[in-house]
Amino acid sequence: MQNTFIPLNIRRFQQRAQVETPDTVYWDRLAKPELLKEHNTIDYLDFSPSDPDNFVVTCSVRVQIYNLVTKLVVKNLSRFQKTAYGATFRQDGRLLAAGDEEGHVKLFDTTSRNILRLFKGHTAPVHRTFFTADKLQLASFGDDRSVRLWDVANEKVVQTYEDTHTDYIRAGAMHPQAGHMFVSGGYDGKINLYDTRAEKAVQHTLDHGAPVESMLFLPNGSIFVSAGGSQVRIWDLISGCRLLTMMSQHHKTVTCLRLGSDGKRLLSGGLDRHVKIYDVSTYKTVHTLTYPNAVVSMAVAGKDQAVVAGMVDGLVSIRRMMVDSKPSHLKKIRAERTRGHIKDLTRPTSGTPHQEVDHTIKDRVNWSGLKTYDKQLRAFNHKKALDNAMNTQRMANHPEVLVAVITDLLHRKSLDKALTDRRDATLVRFIDFICKHVGETRFMRPLMMAASTVLEVFERRLVAYSPKLMRALERLSSAIQEEVRLTTELMRLKGAMDMLIGVSMDNGEVAHKPTYVETKTPRMQPSQAAEKYVVFVE
Repeated sequence: MQNTFIPLNIRRFQQRAQVETPDTVYWDRLAKPELLKEHNTIDYLDFSPSDPDNFVVTCSVRVQIYNLVTKLVVKNLSRFQKTAYGATFRQDGRLLAAGDEEGHVKLFDTTSRNILRLFKGHTAPVHRTFFTADKLQLASFGDDRSVRLWDVANEKVVQTYEDTHTDYIRAGAMHPQAGHMFVSGGYDGKINLYDTRAEKAVQHTLDHGAPVESMLFLPNGSIFVSAGGSQVRIWDLISGCRLLTMMSQHHKTVTCLRLGSDGKRLLSGGLDRHVKIYDVSTYKTVHTLTYPNAVVSMAVAGKDQAVVAGMVDGLVSIRRMMVDSKPSHLKKIRAERTRGHIKDLTRPTSGTPHQEVDHTIKDRVNWSGLKTYDKQLRAFNHKKALDNAMNTQRMANHPEVLVAVITDLLHRKSLDKALTDRRDATLVRFIDFICKHVGETRFMRPLMMAASTVLEVFERRLVAYSPKLMRALERLSSAIQEEVRLTTELMRLKGAMDMLIGVSMDNGEVAHKPTYVETKTPRMQPSQAAEKYVVFVE
């Protein structure tokens, strides 16, 4: 039975219709999703600030902490009588707060799973809870149209903001640096800005235009983002909460917002099964992730190590970022299979008895569908294949054909044989083609190897070179030197830009560091109300 011949792949050398951007290359490094299945809608997801390999999943009456690597449950916080909502870590990762359908807010110790505090005061379900920047207080947003600020140490309500909305409050965000400022978003389409120091509770009231599902502040605290309906709106806190821009990239409701790339990228997930990634400097979409069902919650690990999305059907999709220095298992498997296949072909078969065959299966490749250079390569006529690809019109209009033939001959280690014993005019055309296209990114690697092969061929020639051939070699030398010079200039420019960007980032980080000092506090003990709380199992 004859082997099937595969024609050359010309498409990989053709000019791409869509230009790859650094963002598409970066986010395409996310591995294929690994799925977890829960029994109900994934209400909220959050990564631990202290242990980036752990993330918390809020679903039904359970709050579970999963390990990102093993995909197993590390902690199971099941101290809920009814549905739990919005479990979030404190900034140090030692405490975790969650609301529930009873209107309670529960504070857990992530190491012992004990309930440390039980905050009672809401008369309706509490969907979101967030810690203030100083980590001393906790804000809760409830369906009773009220926002409450709790003191973590004393288990007492500090301030209550009632009737600030006319509908459920399902979204909120705390200022990342100022512990006295936060925002809330309600299903009435309104956004309220609060300052706990002022006599007037609500400093500004904004109109989002649709029920607000999610909110967050950018790391510098001067801009906050609201999501609701099919829109994501950007508000400038410094200039009186002015609307900076509005993004409508989703065609269904936007349900969740997250920051990535150390606050340089904004991610929004929606019921249209997409997660859009925006550049916060231009607010333009730079990439899109697609999921099998509607996305209702999302979390991004530190340094973009993973993107976890929760869906309406209870699926949790985990996509981890692949590291360039570590080849994937798939590449290893392919390499091993290739080596095993070569061994099988080269294995001696002298011990196998000769057997008569009934008939030979004819080759199914349609010879009429193959190009002339494919037929010549199939017959191992390497010189004729190269001559056919070096057709003047084809070299001018479709240079990728000749590059594909060169690449195949390099793989066969036959390019030097195809160039040996050639007329000077043919060699000059080949060298001129290399000089013309060596600067193109898509052709650079194979043509640099082809130039090296040309020099090896001339080293073995004992006859004198013609003036035309010498001038062609000088042009090749000049083209390679120009590429080296250009690469050196680009590397210098990249180094200068990296230094400027690094200095600007360092200055920004110093300017926006929190003012509070990190101190080691003793372990918090459960309050009396937390110790007496009992979950009744029906």
